[in-house]
Amino acid sequence: MADTHAEEANLARLSYSDFLKRQAEEARRNRKFPVPTVCKLAIVFCVLWFLAIFAYQEALLLSEAAIVNILSSVSALFTLVLAAVWPSGPGDKFTLSKFLAVLLSLGGTVMVCLSDAELELKFPAGSMWAIVGAVAYALYLVTLKRKVSDDRQLDVPMFFGFVGLFNVVILWPGLLLLHYTKLESFQIPDSTQWLLMLANGLIGTVLSELLWLWGCFLTSSLIGTLALSLTTPLTMIFDIFIKNITYNWMFYVGVGPVFLSFLLVTALSHYDNWDPALVGLKKLTKCITRSLQHARLREMDTETRQHLISSAKSSD
Repeated sequence: MADTHAEEANLARLSYSDFLKRQAEEARRNRKFPVPTVCKLAIVFCVLWFLAIFAYQEALLLSEAAIVNILSSVSALFTLVLAAVWPSGPGDKFTLSKFLAVLLSLGGTVMVCLSDAELELKFPAGSMWAIVGAVAYALYLVTLKRKVSDDRQLDVPMFFGFVGLFNVVILWPGLLLLHYTKLESFQIPDSTQWLLMLANGLIGTVLSELLWLWGCFLTSSLIGTLALSLTTPLTMIFDIFIKNITYNWMFYVGVGPVFLSFLLVTALSHYDNWDPALVGLKKLTKCITRSLQHARLREMDTETRQHLISSAKSSD
């Protein structure tokens, strides 16, 4: 049955009051936020978005891109916890299977870090900035999804336009602060740097963030966060062929769980947050309990037979 026919059949089974409620809910979802509302949302989230992007770029300066992207996948754990505390829909439900999938992703992250421990020991600040960016991304995504329940309500390009505008208007004094404290010296970029900044801003920031946020609205915050780890193979290829960086077997083995965790969470969300890990744990617990009960019954039966035999011998 087609999706449209299934939806019509479902609506036909509803009572009149429930049908009106469904229509009102659909009308609310399809209604776009007005420009002032989008503007207010952009003001609230521009700082979090800037912190996430700034931390990620700082991490790239201090560590290799592949390491930074793998460490950024730690945001899945923060997203799982925050989405469970402040859910925005049924896809944010906490399940044991999702938790194990996130732990699987983190296990891959640990293996990757161990595979390149010398680099991380030399540049520890890169890892710290990557973790800060991961926390900021989780807060930004979970809070925004809670404010906007459906992608049809928010004009995403307009939202990002306002975010960029407020970053320029509100945060530009930070340039002077960094310059005069000599943390970062401000210099006018040359033509090559302007070209690279433009390409990075349009493709690496605006386009990627736009597609990523749309994907988060269409799926769930956890899937969107785990999807960030899929940039790992591309960064590995660039690091290997452009920078001539070599990684040992632990790096490649650690990447596998990151991919597997994304596929697992996607499948679990597709089947209405099915929790096979919990189901399996319950069955295992039931089997262990039944085995213990059977063992206890056999032990009691043996004790009873021995008692009856002893009683029979004593009576003789």
